Amino acid sequence: MRIAHVSDCYLPRTGGIETQVRSLALAQLVRGDAPRIITATPAAAEPRGGRSLIDDLPVDRITMRLPGDLPVHPRTRAHVVDLLRDEPVDVVHIHLGAVSPFAWGALRATAEMGLPTVVTVHSMWGPLSQRGYRTARTLLGRPGCVVSAVSGVAARAVSDALGRPVEVLPNGIDPVPWRHAHPVPRVAGRLRVVTVARLAPRKRIPELIRALARARVLLESDVHLDATVIGDGPLRTRIERLARGLDIDIRFTGRLDADAIRAVFGRSDAFVQASVRESFGIAALEARTFGLPVIARSQSGTSEFIHDGIEGLLAPDDRRLADAIVHLGRDRRLGERIATHNVEVVPRETWPIVCGEASRLYAVAGA
Repeated sequence: MRIAHVSDCYLPRTGGIETQVRSLALAQLVRGDAPRIITATPAAAEPRGGRSLIDDLPVDRITMRLPGDLPVHPRTRAHVVDLLRDEPVDVVHIHLGAVSPFAWGALRATAEMGLPTVVTVHSMWGPLSQRGYRTARTLLGRPGCVVSAVSGVAARAVSDALGRPVEVLPNGIDPVPWRHAHPVPRVAGRLRVVTVARLAPRKRIPELIRALARARVLLESDVHLDATVIGDGPLRTRIERLARGLDIDIRFTGRLDADAIRAVFGRSDAFVQASVRESFGIAALEARTFGLPVIARSQSGTSEFIHDGIEGLLAPDDRRLADAIVHLGRDRRLGERIATHNVEVVPRETWPIVCGEASRLYAVAGA
């Protein structure tokens, strides 16, 4: 099948959507499909746009010079129409983030051309975005357009905005590099937790640090709690200052590559996450696949693959998030049981399954 993936952002940017679009396209290539990428993200080698081949994937860049290399183009619709007429496809798969002007322009192009289209929402729509996206009901509600989101939690928000059912197309993972041969041995009298996140407001790292501080007090001297925060972002200075003021044992590593993240996972007992507006939580899935128990908020998309007491612990609020950390710290057998399950049971969100579900949605759209 000839598939065009459309995303505002793509390599060389390395965020969540970019990584997922690349991985999905590569998995489809392995299946025998013919995927390609259309993006507004410029590359150093093609500052004026054009086609290149990255990882055996054709990448068409529709770009213009803007401050900060913003992935925006005022004539997106016309350029996408030209690309799809010159090189026809069977289906267009459009990936929407929190703000995706390029993807919305491409959606207008596919509506104009009457092409089978699958839209996947990778963000959590709040009340404000729901009001704004109601104006897009005509584009998203046309025949031949299937709307999906990366989790049931995210899909419900989109469904509320559009007034129609929304499919779920989860993010995926290649479990092979993330699977650990055995659970990480627990050090007596110690609980080592880790999180991986961009240090930005939506990830709620200050709230996580306060939960860790509360857990440290509740654990008293029975269990030593230490934490590692992997990631960088605009709040880093503020977050480091907060951690020093709360006097907790915490280390900030900045951004790390996948191998370095796995090395930290190998020295950790649990993964913790305080974000509520997490549409999926790929870092949590990677930690769960590695074998770490995951402690997270129950309102997030992470709850789609973390079930309370099985793959980790879920908490309805930040106070109970701290309590869950304490529970895992004191109950060594609970942690070992969850870790053993996570090592032995491969998560469902693997690329063969995700590709199969994407193909089903393409067929529903008319491809």
